[in-house]
Amino acid sequence: MTSKFFSRAVAVGALSAFTLAAGLSSAHAATLAADGSWTEFLVNADLTPVNSPNSLDWLLGFDDASTAHFTFTIAAGFVGSLTVLDSGISGDRFIVTNKGAALGETSVGVDGDPLLEGSSVADFNIALANPSFSRGVYTLQAGNYDISGYLSRSVQLAGSPMNVTTGGLQLTVSAVPEPTTLASLLAGLSLLSLALRRKASK
Repeated sequence: MTSKFFSRAVAVGALSAFTLAAGLSSAHAATLAADGSWTEFLVNADLTPVNSPNSLDWLLGFDDASTAHFTFTIAAGFVGSLTVLDSGISGDRFIVTNKGAALGETSVGVDGDPLLEGSSVADFNIALANPSFSRGVYTLQAGNYDISGYLSRSVQLAGSPMNVTTGGLQLTVSAVPEPTTLASLLAGLSLLSLALRRKASK
């Protein structure tokens, strides 16, 4: 049985000429929410805008072939955690960039079979719990961000890379502990450690 993702990608590929002729822009910025929700992106070499420098850039989705850029700001006194996850067919990998500079590459995954039902996962949390799917987690300091990326490795079909996949981004932001709070925490941990050592020696 053919995977739903593979069937969807083939259908989109058949419509790519029409989509490109519609004159979509080559880049589109979307604000990434810092609430831990997932935002999907797509890679499909057949859907990339003609004037894009890389046919494997992230795109906004199956119905919008604009190159995807995800913008957000982390305020002073806060730190962000950005998770980038493959969810199309396990085994794909991404280079993640901020304003064109590489943040890193997602982890090595385990190749799935694009023709088998169940080889793709629609739920990002399920994919995150499955080590077969590539992922990267990046700690971000206060500042302005413009996150994008591209497919660096694709699962193969009949000996050739598919160059079609989906992925997701998740952003969470938390306050950086105040120096006095951090000092109090370290002092408390030291006292606890000392008490435990004394108890163990008795």
